[in-house]
Order: sequence, then C-alpha cells, then structure tokens
Amino acid sequence: MVRVEINGTCDDRFAKVKEVFAKHFETGEDVGASFAVYKDGKSMVDIWAGHADAARTRPWDKDTLVCVFSSTKVMAALCVHVLADRGLIDYDAPVAKYWPEFAQAGKENVLVRHVLSHTSGVATYPEQVTREDFVDWTKMTRLLEHMTPLWQPGTKLGYHMTSFGFLTGEIVRRVTEKSIATFFHDEIAKPLGADFYIGLPVQHHGRLADLIPPKGPGVFDLVNSDFAFKLLGKPVGLAIARNPKIPIANINEMNHMKEWLAAEVPSSNGTGNARSMAKVGAMVACGGELDGVRLLSPAIIKKIATPQFTGKGYLLAKTCMGLGLGINIKKMANGKVPLAIGWSGLGGSYCVMDLDNRMSYAYAMNKMNLAIVGDPRRGRFEKALYESLQAFH
Repeated sequence: MVRVEINGTCDDRFAKVKEVFAKHFETGEDVGASFAVYKDGKSMVDIWAGHADAARTRPWDKDTLVCVFSSTKVMAALCVHVLADRGLIDYDAPVAKYWPEFAQAGKENVLVRHVLSHTSGVATYPEQVTREDFVDWTKMTRLLEHMTPLWQPGTKLGYHMTSFGFLTGEIVRRVTEKSIATFFHDEIAKPLGADFYIGLPVQHHGRLADLIPPKGPGVFDLVNSDFAFKLLGKPVGLAIARNPKIPIANINEMNHMKEWLAAEVPSSNGTGNARSMAKVGAMVACGGELDGVRLLSPAIIKKIATPQFTGKGYLLAKTCMGLGLGINIKKMANGKVPLAIGWSGLGGSYCVMDLDNRMSYAYAMNKMNLAIVGDPRRGRFEKALYESLQAFH
C-alpha cells in the first residue's frame, strides 16, 4: 500500500471526495492525477498527487499537464456552440453550407446537429489511416470530404471516435478562418484563464506527464488485429475503432512525439488538468458565465442538453446524446438523476457539467484503465461527490 501526500485545497463538505482520491493511490490505481470540482462558480476541490512518470521520479505538480484524449471533444464542441450562440453556425444547416467540398458521396444532407450528436454516419474514413496521416489536417479533412456515410444521417448513433474532431474543427476553421486550437485558446481558454490546449505549445512541453498504459495484452490487441477484423466480418464498430490503430503499448512514445504535440487533433490530443477542465465546465454549469465572463447564453446551453438520440450505437452502450456532449441518464448517490452533460477520454479522464446543481467536476490522470467493464475510479468519485452535495441543502 502506497501513501502519498494530497496537495491542493478541498472544501470540508467534499472531504469524501479527497478520501476517494487518496485511496486510489493507496491501491495503486493512480500514479499521478488531479481532481477538481466547481460549485456555483467557486472552486471547491482542486487536488493533485503522485508522480508524472512511471518511474516515480517527477512529482505531479500543481500545473502538471496530461493528454486527456476524448475529453478534448468537450472543448471542440464548445467552440461550435460559441459560434452558434453568435449566430455564425446553425445547428440545422447542412455542414456543406460552411464547408462546400463536404457535399460529396451522399453527404449533402448531413447537418451540423448530426455531426455533434454522432449520428452523421461519417464516423471513420474511406481508407485506413496511419499515425502520420492523423496529424495531417489537410489529408484528414480531404478524406472526410470523400467519405460515404455508414448510415443514413440522423437515423443511427455511432461514436465518431476521431472524425468528430476533424469535422467540428473544419467547420470552425471555415467559419472563423482560425484553426480550432487557436479559436479555443483565444475565445474560451484565455478569457476563462483555463490552462488547456488542443495540441501543446512547445513552451509547455516540460509540464507534460507521461502516460502509463496497462500491462499485458488487452482489448486493443483485438481491435488492431487484421485477422480478427476479417474473421468477424469487418463489423462497423470495429472498423471505426481501428482507424487509426491506437498503439496502446507505445502510447507514451506517441504522447511525447513532437508531431503529435504540434498537431491539432480536436477529438484526441487535448492537454490540460482537472482544474482547467472543471473551470471551463463551470462556465457551462453556471449558465454560460464565470467570473464575469459570458461565453454562452442559457438558451444555447438548453439546446446542448436537449436529447438528439437515445439508445445503443456503434462503440456506445445505451447513451443519451445531446449536441456534442452526452447527457446523464443514471441515478446518483443522492437518489436523483441530475441534468448533467459531459464526455470522457481514453484511459479514464472526464469533464462533467451538472446543470441542475451548477457544478462541474473533472479528472485527469496518467495511469490508464482500459477495462471493458469501465473504470471504477469514476463511480467512486461520483458516489462521494453526490453524497457530499447533501451538505448544501
């Protein structure tokens, strides 16, 4: 059992959350991590502990950053929502209104809302892409222009695992003439003072934590197996999951590649910590305004949290999907089903915005959990978090 010092601040009413955080280090489930909670626009929990590397030679500091993979989709979606709030994007407009070359191969009627809700059918690419292709924005968006939808847009749900970032990013680029990383930094992160980046500028590389993948073979060995893919009849879900193939065993090598850090992959290579994610989330949870900075209207947030599709989908268990964010459908420890929106990332990170309780919470870590049954760390955090909420009533 390993005991570590928990750094940062934690309101006494959320003491149970801090206890859960400490327990994960004692059991070895975490090596380095941060957890943060905002309530009514105020920081309630901002804690971090452990080490930034597997060898435990570098402490996880207050400002340590880590790749949060698909939790980046929260930030990408918010870029679209800010533009929609300004009247520059219409959710019900065809994507081709903003990106004319997209109107090929049966995609003329793909709407912006279809992309945001993972129902567009443009969930992968017309050819197998490589790691080198994946950091080439022009190539990836050209491939999407030629992609034929895997289903009639709006009729099915399927995780746009990596295409989501290129789709939303190109829409943002066409509307603003800025890359999505630049737009996010200028219009969301900087006004809020949030230490989060899509990609990672070189001046911040020294703060980057290593990623620690699970030991031994896992589900991604099956996903990446060409033999298994052909044997199973090339199922749609597997076709999405393996394009590109994710090198889990060598994930930390990729994590530190200059090409990966310099690229903008709005579905996957966001870099931040729990504090920065929860701070952005607090703006949403508090009706679009935080510390006097208003980025969204309550009307737009209501639209974001309106279900677009509910059910099972390719690579998704039963899910209630809003516009770019999942909508909570489970009962929490306080016996209620709060209206909460958010998304999670490969290995365990997540960012959640509870609109009912004006609360956001986020988790960022370096030890990845890729169990098929899900990451138990999140369940423990949420149980403690919602039990703690009773102190506010």
